[in-house]
Amino acid sequence: MKFLDQVKVFIASGAGGPGAVSFRREKYVEFGGPDGGDGGRGGDVWAEAVDGLNTLIDYRYQQHFKAQRGINGAGANRTGADGEDIILKVPVGTQILDEDKETVLADMTEAGMKVLLARGGRGGKGNAHFKTSRQQAPRHSQPGEPGEERWLWLRLKLIADAGLVGLPNAGKSTFLAAVSRANPKIAAYPFTTLHPNLGVVDTGEGKRFVLADIPGLIEGAHEGAGIGDRFLGHIERCATLIHLVDAGGEDPVGAYETVRGELEAYGAGLTEKPEIIALSKMETVTPERLAELTAEFAALTGGEPAVISAVTGENMRPLIYRIAGAIEAQRAADAKAASGATEPDWTP
Repeated sequence: MKFLDQVKVFIASGAGGPGAVSFRREKYVEFGGPDGGDGGRGGDVWAEAVDGLNTLIDYRYQQHFKAQRGINGAGANRTGADGEDIILKVPVGTQILDEDKETVLADMTEAGMKVLLARGGRGGKGNAHFKTSRQQAPRHSQPGEPGEERWLWLRLKLIADAGLVGLPNAGKSTFLAAVSRANPKIAAYPFTTLHPNLGVVDTGEGKRFVLADIPGLIEGAHEGAGIGDRFLGHIERCATLIHLVDAGGEDPVGAYETVRGELEAYGAGLTEKPEIIALSKMETVTPERLAELTAEFAALTGGEPAVISAVTGENMRPLIYRIAGAIEAQRAADAKAASGATEPDWTP
């Protein structure tokens, strides 16, 4: 299935049905009078987040969605049927934006979440509603209210606990395949990953977390170089970032600074997220070189990087535990900040 994370759709709710102009006429029955029924209400347009979807590919082939209009009212005080609603089913993590592509109307972060996008028009009243003591036979009714219509953008941001970042060929897909059952494409050339991949990592302690792998970043990605930075939106929700740096590369420190520069240019608070640096492909360099790189990154970032090999599995398990701990700590901090809780004053 092709991955598609951004689409533009047109929605229109149903117009209300008009009320009827009718009079009761029955043989041998006097005092007939008006009996025009009301029109039905137009259908609404809803969006619902559902499990089992991880792409917006369904909206590539159909972009227009229109709810049913209300049915006209009829004689004998018969009210027209309401129009049927239409529901746009989207993956969990989908944002719904206005046509300007900036105003967020809804953020579908939980399965079962449902939001109203366009309300159907109200049905018009039939002439039976307009009978008065002075006007016994009204010959007018209300038209139904028009529905709402608008263009919207659907933008998917995957729900993941941790995200992998780094230059192309830094070993991100190999890492994801080594720690989960995901099966990303792996090859010895850059940009083998063309769209985000997700994997579930089991820590072996009854806990698990979701790891996202996105296409590699190169210098100038925020200006469209390479694949660009459009996929960075999929790690905006992550609690922590794992920055993979190829230990056997020509300039590992420069590679790290390039990616950090692209994250800063993108914004959205990515550079403020907790970051774990991992020197990958340790099997390709000597222990002396690894010790030198570890000291350089410790001096640069103030923390000791992990040194791993996704191919041989060396040092992978400790890194998984470290990632899981960072996720738990960040989620707890976010929950505390959201609740507005403060630490109580210490007393002896």
